Amino acid sequence: MSFYSLKTILATFTNSNGKKRILLNGGPIGGLNSIAIILFFIALPFLEYAAIFNPYIFNLLGIATSIVLFIVGLSIVMIIIFFVVWRVKSNIIKKITPSWNHYFPNRDITLVLSSGITPYNKFFEFYAQKLEKDLSEEMLHKHLLNGFKTMEEENKDLIEAIRKDKKIQ
Repeated sequence: MSFYSLKTILATFTNSNGKKRILLNGGPIGGLNSIAIILFFIALPFLEYAAIFNPYIFNLLGIATSIVLFIVGLSIVMIIIFFVVWRVKSNIIKKITPSWNHYFPNRDITLVLSSGITPYNKFFEFYAQKLEKDLSEEMLHKHLLNGFKTMEEENKDLIEAIRKDKKIQ
């Protein structure tokens, strides 16, 4: 298990201006770069087209069957994309969670990365504010801890509800 710096952890799920990435980037922690995965996603429909509409297969299937097979194949491509994104996200979160817990104990990284309503929705705003100033790692850590405290004060009811829900389970 590797220990990652705070800036490395943040580089996995934010872009250069501090906004949340849709597809987490495994490059900073030794995994696949998100650009390579996106290029793979873009190539999938073209590979499917080349496989179905090449002269040999097209003559075997005919035009109607080829078109139907292409449409069905595109739906399978969408399912593949969903599972690849899910797998990449879960692997990256599993790798960075121990380091995250070192920097921010008792603050769940999944709540920070969640797209829904969480106590830490404004995390990326706090991060983007200080990203422009190019702070040292210690100063950035202090600022983010203050940001967490602010967010927790603003959302204490939601945090209490989450804690009660975890106790029940």
